[in-house]
Amino acid sequence: MPIWIDLLYVAFFAAVMPLYGYLVWWPGFKRRQRISAAQARWKLWSGSSVEYWLIVAIGAAIWLWFGRPWSGLKLTMPGGWGLVVASVIIAAYAAYQLYAISALRRDADLRATLRANFSGDVADVLPRTRNETWMFTGASVSAGFSEEFFFRGYFPWALAPWLGWWGAAALSLAIFAIGHIYQGMKGVIQTGIFGAIYTLIVWLTDSLWPAIVSHVLVDVFAGVMSWIALREEETA
Repeated sequence: MPIWIDLLYVAFFAAVMPLYGYLVWWPGFKRRQRISAAQARWKLWSGSSVEYWLIVAIGAAIWLWFGRPWSGLKLTMPGGWGLVVASVIIAAYAAYQLYAISALRRDADLRATLRANFSGDVADVLPRTRNETWMFTGASVSAGFSEEFFFRGYFPWALAPWLGWWGAAALSLAIFAIGHIYQGMKGVIQTGIFGAIYTLIVWLTDSLWPAIVSHVLVDVFAGVMSWIALREEETA
């Protein structure tokens, strides 16, 4: 049963952090970008990774302090048909993205189309060089684990006694999507769709790990495809 410290932790992640990001973190990034776009991206990715893992560490410390089993956060490996479903979903997605990357490398028109789809703030945070892609990959792993730990793990667990698991998961999904408002409404909708998929994966497998892996792969492949498309623009 959650207690006040769990609810405080949830409120901090769900309300304070998004407000800080929208009012302080993002404006700071935009100011640094006017000085050096590359340095602004590096600071964004490295700083956000540190913040993500620090917040996860706080949540894990609270969990361990009270001696709770990790199964409460669904941080256990799926078994049986759940493992089969997770493996099929992840393998199919990875295969499709590898095919898409191969096609993108061969087709200049496809790269131009992808570049045209990047607009404004979304394009600002995407990698342009090989080194940036490695840094973006690290940030993707941090975001994939920490966001699933909180939005599909801790948050639903903490509010399920009052809202039920589905009600808490739906509220968490809304907050997760709105937290990406800096990407515009298109970004909020896309984030909401992916968040809904991760939620269904957790429900189907009763485990966070397939959702974590899926989330990381989505972000990593997005970074790789962005680099392939945008490196020509950077060179020009």
